Amino acid sequence: MASATTIANELGQRLDAVTVTSLADIGRAAEALRDITADLADLRIAAWDNIASKQPMCDAEGRVLAASVFGWCPDTECWWTDSRLALSSPLPRACRYESDPFWANAQGFHTRQPNRYLDQISLHDFEKRALTRAAIVAPVHLPFGQIGIVNFNSRDPARDDLSAEYESHGDLLSLLAQRFVAGYAKANRTRPNHGRHNLPSDCQLTKREVECLRWASFGKTDREISLILSRSHATVRFHIQNAGEKLHAVNRSQTIFKAAQLGFLGVAA
Repeated sequence: MASATTIANELGQRLDAVTVTSLADIGRAAEALRDITADLADLRIAAWDNIASKQPMCDAEGRVLAASVFGWCPDTECWWTDSRLALSSPLPRACRYESDPFWANAQGFHTRQPNRYLDQISLHDFEKRALTRAAIVAPVHLPFGQIGIVNFNSRDPARDDLSAEYESHGDLLSLLAQRFVAGYAKANRTRPNHGRHNLPSDCQLTKREVECLRWASFGKTDREISLILSRSHATVRFHIQNAGEKLHAVNRSQTIFKAAQLGFLGVAA
């Protein structure tokens, strides 16, 4: 049996192999992710660094990784050209509500812990909408509210049960996916014209500013917030305007949006 040190070293080597620190690393890291996945199980990768974007993941030369590295045929399997996929497929939709790896088929989303939000996602015509009969899914939640996804699909199109692969390798595949996609996203922020809505690099909001913005994100008016927090209407307005200046926002809506992107507002479960 392998020692803990050996296991840790192997994990470190695998993570290093899929790490992206610059645009030039993308192709090599994608190949490493493909090869490590093939060693673990007979699975094929479908990756998306941002489910809100129509831009497929590409290497430094602009080659689409799905075709050039991950083995999808650009003539018959070009799923990355379907701009509706992130909205219609149940897999990226589930990644909006789940951060841990899971596997899915027409019978449901199979997670280590119950998630009531996933129970409400329709699985009607699963194969047609997800473009697979089953997949292990690694959600990748990134800074600024960006969500990526890496699907691990069986090369056998008839397989609809990946429970064994999920139990054996799901956590490791998720770690590798997180490292690869996070590095890819960070490297791509160095590309020209890759803006982030003019987000400040170091923004520190006060406790009162966060409280006012959180209530504003629930749709409360300044007057309603003043009653909730027992502060004057003018004080609430001052805190929200001050937060907007710190966040480089042009109006109240953008102030709330940017505060949410930076994780100040949390979520209501």
